[in-house]
Amino acid sequence: MVFTEDIFKRKNETGGSVEVICGSMFSGKTEELIRRLNRARIARLSVQIFKPKTDTRYDENAIVSHSALSFPCVAIDNSASILLFYNGEHVVAIDEAQFFDADLVEVCNTLAAKGVRVIVAGLDMDFKGRPFGPMPAVMAIAESVTKLHAVCVRCGNPALYSYRIVPGEDKILLGETESYEPRCRNCYNIV
Repeated sequence: MVFTEDIFKRKNETGGSVEVICGSMFSGKTEELIRRLNRARIARLSVQIFKPKTDTRYDENAIVSHSALSFPCVAIDNSASILLFYNGEHVVAIDEAQFFDADLVEVCNTLAAKGVRVIVAGLDMDFKGRPFGPMPAVMAIAESVTKLHAVCVRCGNPALYSYRIVPGEDKILLGETESYEPRCRNCYNIV
């Protein structure tokens, strides 16, 4: 088993890497991303963070966890913009990656080929339990994938689904606890 810290230590020997943090809503993805970014800063590595402009929750110029941890970021329209804003940083982080386009895979590969440690965080499934956006493809090219689980609000078991509690069929609906709740497989399938 290869741990993220092992990949981090070998960066200079092997070049760049792609790490993925995924899971349901309320599983701590952004919090884990911020933890990794803080460790990179402690190691005196330069970092740059991106998120989609469409994510207007909390702060337009920062990634913010549900527990109010935050980190300044650049909000962009599409994944190709990451390469336009990239300034030679050691670590590039991408939050809410499920909202980006399919070119995100190529962007991650391009950065990793330049020796950059790329950390991608996002939902792996939409509210219907289907793979979400470019996340499955990014997971396929990643050196490491960390799948986090929330706590099912119905039974307390590990939750891997984001259950939408408001009506609507739009794939993208920004929201928090008023719109979604984490559920385990069993409780997700019980209406």
